[in-house]
Amino acid sequence: MTDLSRRTALGLAAAAAAVAPAARAGIVDAPHAALDRPLTRIAWGSCANQDKDQPIWEAVLDAKPDLFVFLGDNIYADTRDPAVMARKYATLAAKPGFKRLRDSVPLIAIWDDHDFGENDAGGDYPMKDESRRQFCDFWGQPAGSVRRTRDGVYAAYVFGPDGRRVQIILPDLRWNRTPLLSKTFKGGYKAWAVARGLTGKLTPGPYDRNPDLDATMIGEPQWAWLHEQLQQPADLRILGSSLQVLADFAGWEGWINYANDHQRLFDTIRRTGAERLFCISGDTHYAEVSTLSNNTPYPIWDFTSSGLTEVWPVTPPNALRVSPVLRERNFGLIEIDWSRPAPAVTVQIRDEKGAVRITQALDTADLRIG
Repeated sequence: MTDLSRRTALGLAAAAAAVAPAARAGIVDAPHAALDRPLTRIAWGSCANQDKDQPIWEAVLDAKPDLFVFLGDNIYADTRDPAVMARKYATLAAKPGFKRLRDSVPLIAIWDDHDFGENDAGGDYPMKDESRRQFCDFWGQPAGSVRRTRDGVYAAYVFGPDGRRVQIILPDLRWNRTPLLSKTFKGGYKAWAVARGLTGKLTPGPYDRNPDLDATMIGEPQWAWLHEQLQQPADLRILGSSLQVLADFAGWEGWINYANDHQRLFDTIRRTGAERLFCISGDTHYAEVSTLSNNTPYPIWDFTSSGLTEVWPVTPPNALRVSPVLRERNFGLIEIDWSRPAPAVTVQIRDEKGAVRITQALDTADLRIG
């Protein structure tokens, strides 16, 4: 065994030992897991740097969620060294707040760029097979899980009985993603953004829309899988995207950068007849709500919560924003009222003290294909 592989093995052993109770208790590890009782409170969050304090878990636990969804950047690996990645997973596993969450709340997860491996990384990231293995080990995926072998760690889960069934779909936006298209800034993006931010103006990111019809976020095998999942029976559907689904003109990573995939998502929802669907997302280091009704099967909502530890200093533009922007540590909470024929949903963004900072009610009777 080389020194590198020895260090990697030791790091993975430490992470596995630390997270072992989660595999037994908190982590939902079946590809189509089902809880017997209906979900009424679902929390989610993203962007949790393992090297920073994470006091927000107390507020999450106080919210008493039935399930917590990790939407990516669950660690900040940012490496091509397997031992470094393993060590960072072990650091997260040892966090007291994370341990309490893991031991008391079912968890499901998808990755984004930093836990996939590198900032804004896509399909050309050279360590993605190893990263997939470590992700699956940490999040308690069984040895035979398809997440360990197929082109990405995408997954779908179904919770609750017929009539109160929630489907949560977690696409993988990294494994097959083609390269981003960058804008050109005189003097470089960072200098431009700092100067613009000092004026108080909205500050877009460095990326542009890619008009190439072959450019993709997820690739054809995952499109086929998504089409199949959207035809599964469910009374409420949540698309858990590691990147924003709707945000327009932001200039950062998002579905909007891949114009063909962006519209294809809405067309797939329409073709499959998937109703009562809304989106949750992460990545941004701020929270907001967006909605779109043009060229969609019904009004599509995207609730962004980020980050659990990270905060972005400036506000990017977003033509579809319908809420304030919260640039503080935050998490999201979905409350579901099953007493009505069409479930009533309230989505909240809460700060690290648990205070509700953004709230939006959804009448899912409106989320129907007309």
